[in-house]
This record gives sequence, structure tokens and C-alpha cells, in this order.
Amino acid sequence: MKERCKIFIVCFGLALFLTGSSLQAQILKDTTSINLIKKGIDYVYNFKFNDAREIWRDINKLYPGNPVGYLFNGMITYWENYPLLPSSVARVTFEADLHTCIELCEKNKTPALEAENLLANLCARGFLLLFYTDNDLSIEVFPLATSTYQFIRRSFNFTSDYSDFLFFTGLYNYYREVYPEAYPIYKPLAVLFPKGDRVKGLKQLLTVANNSIVLKAESFSFLSGIFLSFENNFQQATHYSKSLHDLYPDNLEYLGAYIKNLLLIKKYDEAEKEMRWVNTNLSNSYFQTQIYIFKGILQEKKYHDIKQAQQFYIEGAKEMSLFGSYGNEYAAYAYFGLSRISDISGDKYYKKMYRKLASKLAVFQTVDFD
Repeated sequence: MKERCKIFIVCFGLALFLTGSSLQAQILKDTTSINLIKKGIDYVYNFKFNDAREIWRDINKLYPGNPVGYLFNGMITYWENYPLLPSSVARVTFEADLHTCIELCEKNKTPALEAENLLANLCARGFLLLFYTDNDLSIEVFPLATSTYQFIRRSFNFTSDYSDFLFFTGLYNYYREVYPEAYPIYKPLAVLFPKGDRVKGLKQLLTVANNSIVLKAESFSFLSGIFLSFENNFQQATHYSKSLHDLYPDNLEYLGAYIKNLLLIKKYDEAEKEMRWVNTNLSNSYFQTQIYIFKGILQEKKYHDIKQAQQFYIEGAKEMSLFGSYGNEYAAYAYFGLSRISDISGDKYYKKMYRKLASKLAVFQTVDFD
């Protein structure tokens, strides 16, 4: 999984969408519709896109023209075409659906629908921000993030005592502090928002992970990334990525994160077992390329077959270049490996060259498998 530490605004949107059962509005006060949406989200996360589209059709029949229908279709498009790149044909429909959702939400001023429209609006903005940050499209991030904050502030008018709401307050508190430090390019944006609390935010996320039913998947996902990338606790990251994989075993992104974490804590046999399943069930070229690099790590670290590892790393790095920013993290792992192999071979020039390439591409320098 690409360690994209999603800007806190992204998290707000998805969290609100999933905790909508606590609010009152046209769809959100309808138990049948709520259960339908939750079921559809589970289908999307588990890569069951045909089933998800059946849910989408049912939502449109129940509420034709409702912004939630456009939001849900955008969500399906995002995951079905993962990784969604700027050059992807699906980008056009993805952005169109989410912009339509936003426009419909902001056009409708009916007080009784304020909560529902606010939720859908934030979700659509969140997915757009996710797409832009994943692809390093900073020029798109800044204006959208800035205009989104006013809607986040409005969302606090609908908070309750449910533990689920600690999910997005925790994300705000944590990422508001750590994200600008990790990515200085976002510091000018961060100063526009109130200060957070790193320790408090992490505690809030842990509370949600332990107590929430609706938001367990999102909590596990973020906690795994946080402990891997910011807290440098690979054991904890593996615990949460396993929990996430257990919830959605067919989600390739979550599976990739779990395998990566197993390799980081040197549980090579378990990682190899998961990879054998992937080898027989995988058609997505992005994840196939991840497996090349994972195989390189296995050959280097478990079997000590440097020549075989080198071949996997070279092939993996080459193929990852096709995926733009999405490929950087895994290409970095390959180059870190090639640098180590060059060191073993006594080739100081290539050791330095590959290390420089890896450092340029790495999302976090501490995740290098050294």
C-alpha cells in the first residue's frame, strides 16, 4: 500500500459518511438506506465491484438525483481503477461525479437536509483531495483544502457523544501536527488551521479502533500507516494491517500493506504464504509489480540469493515507473535493495547511486528494509 498519509480533510469526509447513522436527514434517517450504503461500502472495500454497482442502482432508484448516488459512484470508480492516475481514462468520470455531488450539495439550502448535504459534500471533497495528494498534484490540493475547511467547521454542529466521532477529531489532532513536519510543502496550508494535539489524537484513534464497529476498517488503516511511517513501530503497524486484511481479505491494497509489514518485522514465512495466494489470484498490474519487489526482499533476506533478488528489484523498479507517484514508494524499496547488493559486491559507485535514487523516491526514509 502506498504510504499516503492522507490530509486530515480527506479523513473527515469518509468518517462523516460512515457515521451518518447518527444524524437526521432524508437518507440518513432511513434505516434501510443506511444499511444499504454500509453494505455497498463493504463491497467496494472488498473489491466486489459488480455487487457495489447493484447497490448504487438501488440507491438511485430510492433517491434519484441525490448527491449520495454521485458520491458512491465516484468511490467505486476510485477503487475499481486503483491506482487512479492523472492519465487514467476513469479520472474524467471520477472528477465529474464528485464535482456534481459538491454542486448539488451546495445548491440545496433546505435546513432539513443540511446534515446529509454536508456529509456528501465533505466526502466528495475528501475523495478528490485523496486523488490529488496521492498523485502529488499540489496545485489542486491547496485551493480545495482551503475551501473545504469551512464545511469541516460546520460539521462540528452535528457532533455527539458516540465514540465514532473521535475518529475524525483524532485524525485532525494527529495529522495537523505531524503532516506539515513530514511534508514541509504543506506548512503554508497548515497555518490556516487551528493547532492539533499529536498525543491526544493518537489516543482518540486507538479508542475508535477498540470500540467502534462502523469505523474499525478506517481506524485500522490509519493506525497501521501512522505506526509504520510516523511512530516507527513496525510491530504495531503489522497488528493493525493484519486486522484490516482480516476484515477485507480481497482488498489488494490492504493485503499489500500486510505483506510489507510482515517483511519489515522479518516474518518471511508468513509473508511468503500470503504472496503464494497472490500469485494465483492477481490480475492487477500495480500489485503484480509490488509482488516482484516483495520477492526481491525475500530472495535477499530469507534465501540470500543476491542474483535473484537483483533481478526482481530491477524488474520491479522498471515496472513501477509506469505508475507515477504511486510507484515511488515501492521503487524506493527496490533501489534500497540494489544499493545493499552493490555494497555486498563492493561496488561503491552503484551503492551510492542506488541509495540516492531510493532517498529521492522514498516516502519515509526509515522504511528501507535495511
